[in-house]
Amino acid sequence: MGFKDKLFGQQTPQRSKTAQPLRRMRDDEYIDLGEYVEEQKMDEPASMYVRVAEIQRYEDLREIASYVYNGNMVLLDFTPISTDEIILKRVTSDLKKLVSEINGDIAGLGKSMMIITPTCVKVDRHKVRGAFS
Repeated sequence: MGFKDKLFGQQTPQRSKTAQPLRRMRDDEYIDLGEYVEEQKMDEPASMYVRVAEIQRYEDLREIASYVYNGNMVLLDFTPISTDEIILKRVTSDLKKLVSEINGDIAGLGKSMMIITPTCVKVDRHKVRGAFS
C-alpha cells in the first residue's frame, strides 16, 4: 500500500486482529494544528534561522546582509524594487559579492524572490519532481 493510499484512504488498510477499527473522518471534521504548535518550544535557540525579508530600497541591503553574515538564510522578496532596473542590478551585484566573500550561495526563486545562504550552504538548482510528473 502506498503513501497516497494511506493518506487518502483509497484502499482498505490491512490491520492486525487486535487493532481498533478505523474510523473515517467526515469532511467537516479537522485536526487542530494549533495543538501541535503549542507543544513546540519556540524559545529554544537554533544554530541557523530562515529569515523572510523584503527590500524596499537599496539602504535595506545592510540589514539583510547582516542576517547572512550572522549565519542565517534569507528569502528575499524584491518585488518593491523590481521595476527599478538600476537598483535591482546594484542589489543583485552586492549580494553576489557578499556570498562570494562568505562562501555562501544565491539563487532566484520565481520572478520576485531569491534565496541567500550563509557559509557552506549551497542551493541545489535541480527541481525535485514527484513520481507522477
